Amino acid sequence: MTRRSYYLALLACLAGAALALYAITRTWSIHLTPRPGMSALREARTGTDIEPWVTGLALVALAGTGALLATSGWARRAVGVLLALAGAGIVTGAILGRAGLDPGSAGAAGTTWPILCALGGLIVLAGGATAARLGHRWPRMSARYDRKPVPPPRAETPTPAAAEQPKAHSTTVADHRAAWDALDRGDDPTAT
Repeated sequence: MTRRSYYLALLACLAGAALALYAITRTWSIHLTPRPGMSALREARTGTDIEPWVTGLALVALAGTGALLATSGWARRAVGVLLALAGAGIVTGAILGRAGLDPGSAGAAGTTWPILCALGGLIVLAGGATAARLGHRWPRMSARYDRKPVPPPRAETPTPAAAEQPKAHSTTVADHRAAWDALDRGDDPTAT
């Protein structure tokens, strides 16, 4: 159940933020001002024109979805709280933007886009609340890419038998750096 809730919360936050971001950029209001002898002056306003801070909250929700992937434990729960707050802010902004709005000639779009924006905020709110509640139990990213400490090189002491044997010339170069240094000097390290 934990893996399933993890993927559902990620999908909810991503889809809700994308829906809110798309809906806030659509036309919420169109006003036509008649002008004698000319065509009517058309003023279209998007949700971003009405409530510009909602766009920022939707972008925060998108970034927070990525942060859910990258964090673990209590940090993930804190990101979940941040996502839930961003979702609540999106819902509030969509409601406030629509409450004082005269859609004019926008028709159904003047109601549909604010509702879809609020729905996206509710989805982000649900995903963030799930992350805040269950985030510490979810699997974390692979530790394969974490930096691991490099052990110091071991100094090998030659055995007495190895010190007495003459060194044979080998065609393979054990030290690759020596081969590159030889090339830099103009020597051919493969020549015997």
